[in-house]
Amino acid sequence: MTGSTSEPTTKTQRSSAKGRVRMSAAQRREQLIMIGRDLFAERGFDATSIEEVAARAKVSKPVIYEHFGGKEGLYAVVVDREVRSLLDRIGAALTAGHPRELLEQAALALLDYIEEETNGFRVLVREAPVMSATGNFSSVLNDVAHRVEHILGAEFKAGGYDPKLAELYSQALVGMVALVGRWWLDVRKPRKATVAAHMVNLAWNGLSHLESKPVLLTRRTR
Repeated sequence: MTGSTSEPTTKTQRSSAKGRVRMSAAQRREQLIMIGRDLFAERGFDATSIEEVAARAKVSKPVIYEHFGGKEGLYAVVVDREVRSLLDRIGAALTAGHPRELLEQAALALLDYIEEETNGFRVLVREAPVMSATGNFSSVLNDVAHRVEHILGAEFKAGGYDPKLAELYSQALVGMVALVGRWWLDVRKPRKATVAAHMVNLAWNGLSHLESKPVLLTRRTR
């Protein structure tokens, strides 16, 4: 009796084991990164648990600790990957020589990223955990602003403006594009090219009519 009842169970277990495809360490790591990315995008860092990541991946919690050391480690890897992805896109897009075309390319690169990597963008724009030393959207924007600063600095110098102010204007331009991008993330209209055209319209026409020494109308001495 004992032999006859145990044999079907053994066959079932063997069949189940054969049906499962065993992942390599690299494949498992990639799977966990993508699952973590989706959960962090949906719920944020604090509301995401290691248990949820493990459940979606159908692994035990120790597997996640083995790869990343914990939730903070997984989050850091996800954010670092998205930061590099966005910066690579913007860097590759900046190919034109004319400043207006560079503005267009940078705006479209960000909107392309938002459209194609929505969950990655959601992770970046969410607040990072206090204990995290990893990059976040603010650090990405600072990096992009420094690239724009060099372009504006040369243009300011050629146009007779103070090149030291290029940093201020680069932060303003990148901040505008980033905030519009966050808004467009949810509304998705008007279409991407139209949004980029209007941002560049505001930025470029503003830059092309700069006053050399602007003052606030409400603060002018009488």
